[in-house]
Amino acid sequence: MTALRHVPVGRSGLLWLRHRAEVCRHASSVLRRKLTLLAAERDRLRQRRAGTAGAWTAADATARGRLERATLLDGLEAVEAAAEVPPAEVTVPWTTVMGVHCPAEPSLAAPPRPAHLPAPGGAALLQAEAACRTAAMAAARHAAADAALATVEAEMAATRRRVRALDRHWIPALEAARAARALQLAELKAADLTRRRAAE
Repeated sequence: MTALRHVPVGRSGLLWLRHRAEVCRHASSVLRRKLTLLAAERDRLRQRRAGTAGAWTAADATARGRLERATLLDGLEAVEAAAEVPPAEVTVPWTTVMGVHCPAEPSLAAPPRPAHLPAPGGAALLQAEAACRTAAMAAARHAAADAALATVEAEMAATRRRVRALDRHWIPALEAARAARALQLAELKAADLTRRRAAE
């Protein structure tokens, strides 16, 4: 049973306990509504993650195929020379859903090829470069969708724990303390009434 401290004495304590129990019941109700909304968001994010996983798998397969073709047509040296470019930068904006801070749709910025580097080989290498950029963007989208889903699922688990704590510990403890305080006050009132009758 959850220990309650700093409960005021007398009737004010009874009112204090009643108010705290009402607050806990309201909080439990609000958290349950939050769970319902988070469950809908979780389902949406699961579908999004499944879609981004499929897109990433397809883009990766395309990029690998184009890269193999470019290697066969232009040679490994040309592919390695074309790979000597500054790394691409992924920017992930953040959004808040039901108080949960999670990643939104990312963007990929591939810097232009520096002037001192030679131009890539033939058309096959240019297609491979474009396919690799598409695969990188698909991977970033999938990573953001996966992270958003994990964040929402973690918030759902934390919210469930809060609801259980309220429903199984705090509300019963407050109700038990209120019943005990009401009984104590009734006994004190009965004892006081008995003393008054005896004094008459």
